[in-house]
Amino acid sequence: MVCRAPRVSYRNVDAAQALAEPGMLAVIGFGAGREETDDPRWLRLPLEPFDAPAPLECWEVDGPVGCGQTGDIRWSRGGGWLFASVSLDESASGGIETCAAEAYRQLAQFLVGQDESQVLRVWNYLPDINQGDGDGERYKRFCSGRARGMGAAFVGGFPAATAIGSPGCNGRLQVYLLASSQPGARVENPRQVSAWRYPRQYGPTPPSFARAVRLPAGDALAISGTAAVIGHASAHQGDLPAQLAETLANLEALLAAAGMPAGFDTHSPLKAYVRRPGDARAVRDFFRQHLPAVPALLLHGEVCRRELLVEVDGWRYA
Repeated sequence: MVCRAPRVSYRNVDAAQALAEPGMLAVIGFGAGREETDDPRWLRLPLEPFDAPAPLECWEVDGPVGCGQTGDIRWSRGGGWLFASVSLDESASGGIETCAAEAYRQLAQFLVGQDESQVLRVWNYLPDINQGDGDGERYKRFCSGRARGMGAAFVGGFPAATAIGSPGCNGRLQVYLLASSQPGARVENPRQVSAWRYPRQYGPTPPSFARAVRLPAGDALAISGTAAVIGHASAHQGDLPAQLAETLANLEALLAAAGMPAGFDTHSPLKAYVRRPGDARAVRDFFRQHLPAVPALLLHGEVCRRELLVEVDGWRYA
């Protein structure tokens, strides 16, 4: 049985304090200055926050939580939900494509036989996502490796997902996911071509994700990384305000397609990945003007297309 959706919030607390709370499924920290812990529910991402002090991202569920580690997979479960993460050294794997294949192979193998085997949401963070040209670009090679590693794991439908470059990080691919014992409802954006149907110009293997997934309890929408893309083409090259406005239009279109209440409010924690640090203030001002009630976390991250300056993902609770 699946209880209500995990509650995701940004909180200025210590990791140990957050992890000690009942029902804490996962705690995610950002940036190089974070403390470390061996708790499998803890994950630190190398993306540097523009907020100081930087909050933690906390996932809470109804019911007791158990956790452990199986090989490279760190996991926790409770209330019908499963958090799992894997962090692999790319240099030890022979490159980003083989590293992605191995990460997804391990995750797919781990999920076999789990009660919570329905993957609803995945996050991917990899170094230098735009490095390389043509089919040799690292993001395109990552997509090929991901598809090879996942095999038939998502034959019932792709999860919502984010893939962001981590500038100056430690050479590790980090992947984490949210799964459930029941499937969610995939949501596509009528303003955009579905990612798995992208034409060949975007690489030999199209990205494998849904634009959003409504969680099985029906009370929350997990929103994939969303940017200024219309159809399959990037819009407003070099124009940050226009890209932000287009991104917001895409987010609002997803809410409508999912049958969620219009608009974003205090029940809509969002993350904005900002390519150029000098743009952070303008992005923050945009949120304050257009999304004033939204809990927003701004991170220094590289979007998967070079011409895109910002990407937004997050949650909308009913």
